[in-house]
Amino acid sequence: MAPYIAALAGAFLMWASFPPLDWGFLGLAAPAPLVWGLRRIDRASGAVAAGFLFGFAFFGTMLWWVFVLGAVAWFPLTIWLAATSAGLGLVIWMFRVWPPLRFLLVTVGAWGLWELARATVPFGGFPWGMLGFATGGVPGFIGSVQWVGPSGWSLLSVAFAVGIVLTIEDRANWRLLVDPAVVILLLVLAGGLFPPRPDGDTMTVAIVQGGSPCPATRCQNENQRIYERHLALTQDIPEAEVDLVVWPENSLGTPFEPVGNPDVEGALKSEARRLGAYLLVSGTRRVDVGEDEFLNVNRVYAPTGDFAGEYRKRHPVPFGEYVPFRELLDFIPELDRVPRDMVRGDEATVFPTPRGVIGSVISFEGAFSRLVRSEARAGAGLMVVATNESSYGASSWLPSDQLIGLTRVNAAAVGQDLVHAAITGKSAFVGADGGVGDRTDILTEAVIVGRVTFRSGAPTLYTRLGDWLVYLALVAAVAAIAVPGEGRPKPHSRA
Repeated sequence: MAPYIAALAGAFLMWASFPPLDWGFLGLAAPAPLVWGLRRIDRASGAVAAGFLFGFAFFGTMLWWVFVLGAVAWFPLTIWLAATSAGLGLVIWMFRVWPPLRFLLVTVGAWGLWELARATVPFGGFPWGMLGFATGGVPGFIGSVQWVGPSGWSLLSVAFAVGIVLTIEDRANWRLLVDPAVVILLLVLAGGLFPPRPDGDTMTVAIVQGGSPCPATRCQNENQRIYERHLALTQDIPEAEVDLVVWPENSLGTPFEPVGNPDVEGALKSEARRLGAYLLVSGTRRVDVGEDEFLNVNRVYAPTGDFAGEYRKRHPVPFGEYVPFRELLDFIPELDRVPRDMVRGDEATVFPTPRGVIGSVISFEGAFSRLVRSEARAGAGLMVVATNESSYGASSWLPSDQLIGLTRVNAAAVGQDLVHAAITGKSAFVGADGGVGDRTDILTEAVIVGRVTFRSGAPTLYTRLGDWLVYLALVAAVAAIAVPGEGRPKPHSRA
């Protein structure tokens, strides 16, 4: 029974590391109870059960807000994520009797592979709950994300947690705890002394959070009312006081979107000229695609009123913006809420301005380090995340807080200021050092104005090399398994 209680304790520590508690420092110890329990299980089935229990308790509680969309959304997602953690538990268990150093290297590599895989597959992955977003987001820690990325902080946290377990079991293993602790301390000191700082020109930005007349539901003339409210708030911004105005995701929608509607496009161009500012507007449209398809885009207009370019969302939300295997799943009535499939964009798109280059992603793309990194590699020096979150209604405060927590770590990883614009909240200005400035509350209509700075210098190490530490850990894990040496048993051997 003790191993399963330990798995639940680890799940609780993981949950507490993220919003709503947001005690990220607990992430340094969160894997320890699970690892301790797995080392005390005799059968493979027990390890699978402990891993599944850990994943179901952690992801199920962290993502309870998904239940607003229905049990048909929450249960498959939670069960899938728990199944992946069951696989992780089995791998860790298989090497439980190996020499301590080899066990540590294999466990760290397995955890890194687990997170990398579930952030990639299936359907493009789901990065919520990656440990590095919790520990890497701790004030004082976040400055070092520019070198190791969120994934690197996951590995450091797991190494420290495994060191705790091995040292408790045998004090002779103290070096396996002290060595990760020293690396963590050095990274924290370096990140504090040399935090990521943008070094280019500054820009005054207005985020327009116009809200929705019927969050979490549908109502008459919804697209028109959303568009008109965002336009009215924009028209209240004084001339010549801002350089960029950002409208959030779904602030435009058929037929109130600029392509095919000259009145809407004329109004947007007129506001860009009046303000003398760039205008980034986000919305969906069904022009230029098939009858059962749509696009989700960020469009930019220059201060002259000219169209400056368009970013097309590359990573649609599975079962939210498209339905995989639609023909096989047509017996599920809830999927009728997604009558059309989003057409994916195929590349990072940036928008040059005289002061710097703007990059943007849409909705939960901001949680994916690889997508934010791709915009930085394409030349962006300032990042914009346009999101919606109105689907969750009054419960959107938690997914908002969690998404901001993810985007702030990704901002620090690429060393860029970030503009986070949401249609029903929360919107916020995020610094390159991960600090969150002015923000709105949920379900409010507001315009907030802030100063941001472009990054014009060399890209961060994470921007250059990505998840390099994960690949290094995988090499180390393979070496720990394959390289002959004294005390190296076979994976199936027993103590």
